[in-house]
Parts: sequence; C-alpha cells; structure tokens
Amino acid sequence: MLDRQPVLEGEHVTLRPLRAEDWDALFGVASDPLIWEQHPAHDRWQEPVFRAFFEDALANRGALLVLDARTGAAIGSSRFQGLEEADGGSVEIGWTFLARSHWGGRWNHEMKRLMLAHALAKVAEVRFLVGETNTRSRKALENIGAQLTDRREERIMAGGEIIPHLTYAITRESFAQGPLAR
Repeated sequence: MLDRQPVLEGEHVTLRPLRAEDWDALFGVASDPLIWEQHPAHDRWQEPVFRAFFEDALANRGALLVLDARTGAAIGSSRFQGLEEADGGSVEIGWTFLARSHWGGRWNHEMKRLMLAHALAKVAEVRFLVGETNTRSRKALENIGAQLTDRREERIMAGGEIIPHLTYAITRESFAQGPLAR
C-alpha cells in the first residue's frame, strides 16, 4: 500500500531509508541535549537511550535519514509508522528531530511536505502524536496546517514514565488546501 522507506528529494533535504551504518552521523546530531529539551524523552541525547531509539527505528522499517541536500550531511531523522489500512488508510509521521542548525524554517517544512505528499498519495490521513507539553513541536505542526484532534494517547517512555500525547492530523483534503501545498 504505502512504501514507508522511499527516497524523497527536495531543494533543501533528501530523505532516504535509515541504515545501520548511519549510526555515527545520526548520533552526532542527536547527542545535542537541547534538541530533546521539550521532548518527553528528554534524555535521548545519551548514547544508550539513543541506541535503543536507533535500533527500534531500524527494526520498524519506516525510518528515514534526513540529509542536507546541499552538503549531504545528516541533519536528522523521521519515520512513517503505524500504517492502518481501514477507512481509506492512515499513517503516523513522527519520531522526527533535526539538528538545531536546521531549526526554524525550510528544512522541516520541506521534509514534512515531501513526506505528506508521499503518504497522502496512498492514504487518506496522516497522524502526528506529540507530547502534550512539547510546545515547540506542537507549534511546528500547527505551522504546517495540522489540526488538533480529540484523540489522546498515553505513551510509556523508556524510563516507565507515562506521558500524555495529543494527536494532530492532516487529511488529503486539508493538505491540498494548506500551507504545504504551495
């Protein structure tokens, strides 16, 4: 139904399937504690915690490495996960992070546009789950046209802490009308 590990190319970013040999480059990005400051897994900058995240990404086969299209350097990662085929289909885009040097603009915008266009060609809705207190990610989702839904979920983090998550969504129709369609 949906290829969860495509190669997607834009002017500013290239996304390709994550591979085991990407560890050093991606951990080099993820080891910045400020990336995870508002994230529910605020300790993900630590090597053992990120190692579990990385291994899970490889095992679930929906993870993409994000590269700066100009330099070819690894700048982050994202995933397609939780593919559901009922009711026209839906998929979650998440587990996304970018190097702070690439915050606040065109890289996240283009990455999400590429991923959404790819997914919404095959499914009716894309979901985003975000920790309730992660205001930075919530604002970024609202800036790309994601709508807060009434769906809530509690996720158990690696340390056993239960964190409330909110669900945002973009449908095929809202994407065509939204800020990323331009």
